[in-house]
Amino acid sequence: MLKWRQVKVRLLKKVKSNPGKAGKSNKSGEKTFDRSKTLNQLRIIGGQWRGRKLNFADGEGLRPTMDRVRETLFNWLQGEIAGARCLDLFSGSGALGLEALSRHAREVVMIDKNPRAIRMIQNNLDLLEVSNARLLQMDARDFLIEGTTKGTFDLVFLDPPFNRQLVAPFCRLLNDANCLSAQASIYIEMEKNAGLPQLPQDWEVIKEKKAGQSCKLPSFIFRCGWNSK
Repeated sequence: MLKWRQVKVRLLKKVKSNPGKAGKSNKSGEKTFDRSKTLNQLRIIGGQWRGRKLNFADGEGLRPTMDRVRETLFNWLQGEIAGARCLDLFSGSGALGLEALSRHAREVVMIDKNPRAIRMIQNNLDLLEVSNARLLQMDARDFLIEGTTKGTFDLVFLDPPFNRQLVAPFCRLLNDANCLSAQASIYIEMEKNAGLPQLPQDWEVIKEKKAGQSCKLPSFIFRCGWNSK
């Protein structure tokens, strides 16, 4: 019997964040920082919270998926999100997980080891009165290896820090962790010039698209399948 899983991958050019502005000194000489200058905003593209703007913290590697690319991704996934159980590894700003929740995902598990990112995501979940999200501050590798997935996922967002060669190892971890449903989709985001990494043997490209302005961002959909008796 032949079963299928779908895997969606986008290759993304690294976006350099602007260096933070120096803080001002108070009377005691200690550095203070204007909170408004250390927070950025993301916008929900569609669903029940369409148009809502939410804060996320500045930090190394925190770069929410651009609006245009998110719109393309969720157009691909329309019809698959509602009722799906989703995993947002390396959540960062939380943009992808929050977008899935806005579009009526059954549950979204959001993972990040950055405590400030976790606090901001929790603030946004509270603001939106979300009750079907599970937010964990932990290493994404540990989450998969330690068997804390509590069931299978229909959709996985894999957006690791750029230039650390993490995509291929995490594809293998996902493939080996028995955490993917029979028709799971996996969306992978990586820097433009990295090249397509070695993926599990039974994953194949079923869709490709390029998006972006100054740099064309290659987007791929993979399908993986295996034989079982």
